[in-house]
Amino acid sequence: MNINGIFLGLTGPSGEQTNYVNEKDLSSNQNILNKAADGINKQDKNKIYDDKLTLSKDALLIIQKLKTRDREVKQHERAHMAAGGPYITGGPTYTYQIGPDGKRYAIGGEVHIDTSPERDPEATIRKMEKVKRAALAPSNPSNQDRMVAAKASMEEQKARLELLKEKQEKASRFPEKDSHLEPQKEDGEDG
Repeated sequence: MNINGIFLGLTGPSGEQTNYVNEKDLSSNQNILNKAADGINKQDKNKIYDDKLTLSKDALLIIQKLKTRDREVKQHERAHMAAGGPYITGGPTYTYQIGPDGKRYAIGGEVHIDTSPERDPEATIRKMEKVKRAALAPSNPSNQDRMVAAKASMEEQKARLELLKEKQEKASRFPEKDSHLEPQKEDGEDG
């Protein structure tokens, strides 16, 4: 189940991504970097200095958004895993983005789940009910999650029709005796 990712970042004057500004670049090309960082300069009191890396307010905002997205994505995939049980075919995989601080943040993810029908229609019905619950387990299911749930619903419907057909065939091979066709016993008569 795939959750759609987002891209967060700043673009510089020539369109390149610039999420951070280091001290050397800042001093050598102050004018271009000021434009890229929306007017941030050395005197800005809102900068944080960390190992020669200067993060602007914009970069800090991006980091906060990336952290929030990372938590949401991982929580989303954990919900799929918890609800999917034995039908989950592996752990979650994530798509990452490097933040202005050089750390990786999950911006998308997916969990694979087995949606193939079982040999027995009743087992297929039980499986597809669990697959639907797993697909819709996160508080905010993605479009992909809804598609997986819809596919599971279709497989479940096929299994229900197959089960009904089997029951009808069984009933036609072994018809039950109609009680109104049997002779009625009268009171006092032993049969």
